[in-house]
Amino acid sequence: MKKIAVLMGGTSSEREVSLESGRNISEALASLGRYEVAPVVLDADSLAGMPAGTDAAYIALHGGWGENGGVQAALDALGIPYTGPGAKACATAMDKIATKRILDEAGIATPPWRAVTAAEAAAKDGPMTPGDYPAVVKIPRDGSSVGVFLVHSDGEYRDAVAKCVAMDGREALVEAYVPGREATVGVIGGECLPPIEIVAKGGWYGYDEKYRSGETRYPFIEDGELCGRLCAAAKAVWNALGCRGVSRIDFRVAPDGTCHVLELNASPGFTSHSLVPKAGMKAGDTFAGVCERILKLAECG
Repeated sequence: MKKIAVLMGGTSSEREVSLESGRNISEALASLGRYEVAPVVLDADSLAGMPAGTDAAYIALHGGWGENGGVQAALDALGIPYTGPGAKACATAMDKIATKRILDEAGIATPPWRAVTAAEAAAKDGPMTPGDYPAVVKIPRDGSSVGVFLVHSDGEYRDAVAKCVAMDGREALVEAYVPGREATVGVIGGECLPPIEIVAKGGWYGYDEKYRSGETRYPFIEDGELCGRLCAAAKAVWNALGCRGVSRIDFRVAPDGTCHVLELNASPGFTSHSLVPKAGMKAGDTFAGVCERILKLAECG
C-alpha cells in the first residue's frame, strides 16, 4: 500500500471535525516518507474525486455516509482496502438503537433506554426510563455529541425529543442518566489502548465540552482493576458488533463499578482533542505511528 487516499469532509454535521482529522492524518502519514498521500475532500456522498490507482483509503470521515456503512460499501465495490470496520459493523454502530438491541441481547451493560416519537413524548409525562430525571435524549443516528441533550423536566424532555426527531426523521433515543464517571477505550486490531477518563466541567460532556472548551480534562485511569473491566467490556462490544481495524467505545462507570456502554465509534477522531491518538501515544507510539498502525489493518469486504 503506497498510494493512500485520506477521505475527509463529507456531508454530515461532523464535516468540520472530519476535515481536521483528515488534515492531521494526511500530514502524519506523509511525514513517514513511505506513502504517497492524497488528501481527498468529499463534498457529496460519492467517491468520484478519489485518485485513480489508490491502493488503500484511510477513512477520516465522521458521521453520515462516512460512518454508516455507505463509503465502506462503495470501497468494497471498488475492491479498495480501507481502515476501520466493514460496512455492516459501521451501519450497526452508527444506529444507536440497533446497537442497544445487540448489547441487550449479548448481556452487555448499557443504560436503560427507549425509542420514542415526538407524539409519544407529548402524550406522556417523564422520560419513560428507569430513574426518571435527569435523562439523556439523543438523535439515534449521528455522532460527536451532535443532538445529545441532558434533560431535567418534562418541558426539556419534550423539546429535546422534538429536536431529535426532526434531525433523525423518525424517533429519538431516551436513556437513563447514569451518575458516576465517563470513560473511553480505544481498540486497534482487537487490542485495547490505555483507558481514559473524561472529566468535563459540571459533569456533562457535550459538543462544546468536547470541541470548544479548554477546561475538559482527559486523565488516564490508574486503577488497574477498573482498566481491566473497561477493556473486557470494550472487547465484548467490539466482538458483538463485528468490528475490525479501529474503534472507540464510550462508557459511564456507575458508583457500583458497573461499566455501562454508551456507544461504539467506528471512525474515531484524530483532532487535537481526540482520544485514540492520545491513548496510542500513551502506549508508546507516535501520532504518525498510530495512524500507520491503523492503515496497516486496512481491509476490503
